[in-house]
Order: sequence, then C-alpha cells, then structure tokens
Amino acid sequence: MKLFLGVDGGQSATTALIGDESGRILGRGTAGPCNHAAAGEGRAKLERAVRGSVAEACREAGLDADTVRFAVACFGMSGGPEDKREILAAMLRADRLLVATDAVTALAGATASGQGIVTIAGTGSIAFGRNAAGREARAGGWGYIFGDEGGAFDIARQAARAALRAEEGWGPPTSLLEALLEATGSASANDMLHRLYGDEWPRPRVAALAPLVDRAAADGDRVAQRIMDGAAIQLAMLAGAVRGQLWQPGESVDVAFVGGVFRSDLLREKFRLLVEMEPGVRCAAPLHGPERGALLEAYRQAGLNPQLRA
Repeated sequence: MKLFLGVDGGQSATTALIGDESGRILGRGTAGPCNHAAAGEGRAKLERAVRGSVAEACREAGLDADTVRFAVACFGMSGGPEDKREILAAMLRADRLLVATDAVTALAGATASGQGIVTIAGTGSIAFGRNAAGREARAGGWGYIFGDEGGAFDIARQAARAALRAEEGWGPPTSLLEALLEATGSASANDMLHRLYGDEWPRPRVAALAPLVDRAAADGDRVAQRIMDGAAIQLAMLAGAVRGQLWQPGESVDVAFVGGVFRSDLLREKFRLLVEMEPGVRCAAPLHGPERGALLEAYRQAGLNPQLRA
C-alpha cells in the first residue's frame, strides 16, 4: 500500500495528514509552530513540530514513524521553503519530497482542480495562482515593512494611526481610540504606541486587534469603515494582479479566500464583489483547509486525484 503525507507548517501550528492511494485519511497529527529554520532556535522548533505531528499521525494510522516510507510527501511551509528542504529530507523517508510555500498548498485545497487563485489574509497577505498550463504567479507577501497589504497587522496599524491622529487633533474623531486604549490597557494613544513598539506586543498580538476595527466599522464608525474598505480593495488588487499574469480577460477563474481577516462580513463581501466584477471570475470559500491541500498536492504529484475521505 502506497502512503502519502501532507503537512501544513505554519506560525501557529503544524498539522500532518497521512492518506492511502484511495484518498482515505488514515491519521492526523498536530504539533507546535514551524519557525524560520535559520532564525535562532528555528531549526530545533521546526524539527520538533514536524516529528511530533508526523509521529502522532502515524500512531493514529497504526504505522511505525521510524520505518514508514511515503510515496510522496508534500510540505506547505510558512516563511518559504528554501531553507527547509534539506532539513526535511533528513527527517523522513519519501520517494518524492515536495517543499512549497503555504500559499501553494492553500490553493491545492481551495479549488477542486488545484488551479485558480487563492488570496490569503491572516497576519499578513499574499495572492497566489496556478493556471491549467501549470504556470504560477504571486502578488504580495512581502512582510510587514514593505507589503502585507490588507492583512490583520496592516489593519491594526492603520487603526492605531487613526487613533493617534484623532487624539492629536489632526484626524477625524473615531471610536477606535477608546476601543484600542481599552484593549491595550493604555492611558492615551501616545502610551499605546509606545506599548505596541515594545517586546510585549509582537506582530501577531498587534494583528489580533484587527477584529476591533471590524466591529467599529459594523457599528458605523466612518474611519473604521474606510480602513476595512481599503483592506478589501487591496486584497482584491492582489488577486487581480495574479489573474492578469496568468489568464486572458474573460477567461474563467476560480478565486478562493483564506485567513482570519475574511471572517469580517464587510470585508469578505466587498472583496467578493470586487473580484467578481471581472468577467469569468467566481469567488468562494476554500473547499479544503491547507493540511488537506498539502495532501491533495502530494496525490497530484503522483498523478492521482482521489476524493479525500476520513
């Protein structure tokens, strides 16, 4: 029996799925986050996360993690695959090893064919696409300094700026000021900005303030509405940039949206409206999560296209 492995290695958790040739999922395992392998303790964390998630999936499947061999193993890795392939190749037995970005595996599970465009908006943002000819393209995903437009960190950063401007009198009044002061335990916007620059507020924690902006927008705050509208427009522009690289005008394209930012009804519906303005575009939620996408990509690398089932 040939076995296939799909792993979603992210900044919050690592999930592994093992399937047989028919598409039946035999085991699932989870472990801690996969950090950048070259950063500090990154390699050790990566190894612990992968070994832990794969070992748990093997136990559930009734397999020996020390001797199991996979026909294809596919890893979708946050932070890029370049520094991880050699590490992963030394950790498991696989006839074929594919190490890709998490955007590749997100798309692999998002649409029925594994083709189309996926726009991801979590802490950061990126759009990735693949057409029927196998050509791939991306837009965005360049980090919090130079990119990540429309991501949760960007939304929270814009809200903090708006709160500071309101307090200093050079921006319109907004309920975001009070909401952010309460959420950060700050006495003023000046105090809040100093806190957000500190080590106790890393980017993921700052990004977690984004739902406050969505709630303020839903309650009618004009400043918050402009921030959320702008995020939807930027995410739609990322998807449109990928579409322009891979498809001709009017060609049919499936677009999926992934990530916590799309939990916002206001943003999600505006994003859908904007991308579907282009003839031929169909926008929908992903069919499968990224760990199933990684497993499906492993099957596709072997020329198989089974229907996944538990």
